[in-house]
Amino acid sequence: MRTGTTAGSPAALIGDVARGSVHDGPGLRTTVFFKGCPLRCLWCHNPELIRFPPEVSFSADRCLACGDCVRTCPEDAASLDRPGRVDRLLCTGCGACADACPAAALRRIGTEWTVDALVACLLRDRPYFEASGGGVTLSGGEPLAWPVFVRALLGRLKAEGIHTVLETSGAAPWPVLASVLGDLDLILFDVKAADPGLHRRLTGAGNRRILANLRRLLAARPTGVVVRVPLIPGFTATPDNLRAIRRLLRDVGARRVEVLPWNPYGLSKAASLGRPIDPRLPDTPMSAEEAAALAGRFAL
Repeated sequence: MRTGTTAGSPAALIGDVARGSVHDGPGLRTTVFFKGCPLRCLWCHNPELIRFPPEVSFSADRCLACGDCVRTCPEDAASLDRPGRVDRLLCTGCGACADACPAAALRRIGTEWTVDALVACLLRDRPYFEASGGGVTLSGGEPLAWPVFVRALLGRLKAEGIHTVLETSGAAPWPVLASVLGDLDLILFDVKAADPGLHRRLTGAGNRRILANLRRLLAARPTGVVVRVPLIPGFTATPDNLRAIRRLLRDVGARRVEVLPWNPYGLSKAASLGRPIDPRLPDTPMSAEEAAALAGRFAL
């Protein structure tokens, strides 16, 4: 759990503020992507948001090989002789190289925002929310890894009448989750595996707390929770795991379920950070036909 304060206003590291989303809840939405996550999913779609500290990504196709990053880096972590440009052991994520890069080949991921500044930014999109029935979605990473910030942010948004959605892994302590329920309109809750051992192998963490939180959430908000199942070929989208998840969701009384078909766009982001990529992950998206067939297994 992270906390921060700047000039009296809670602060958090944000990876991106994305406008015009149509996949993270109803209507047109502005999605806030928080930096940091307690899980380490092998297929993560947002690998740049797994770690809490700021990082620098590198896009080789943009690089001009001008050397400005080398001259600017205070840690001597940048080198034109290095394929990924950045020595990850030396880099502190300060972003000096990204600021100096004329082609935006280097990009700093993780900017500190205060609640005051973020609310002011989000409220500029109010006309789009009102016209479309949209609002603000908190995503990541894991938003609840920043509990003080998220509680303050959601309270301010609800006071402004903004529709709010939380995307979560469910791995936060229950008191943290319970503390934000009153200011949430919808919760998108990921379930990756039912078996504890499989969950640990896939995500680096057990699922006891996650499943306990899901039960409590569904008891408190039976229609306000959408369970989402990522369909990762060879990882989560196996017959045994899907059958086990279906049994689990029936047992806990889930009423709304969505599937998230595999898309490999996270692979290029992992490469830009110098992260290893599991060679078993497909490099092509799951077909609509396969996704629809798998989704049919979750008719509750």
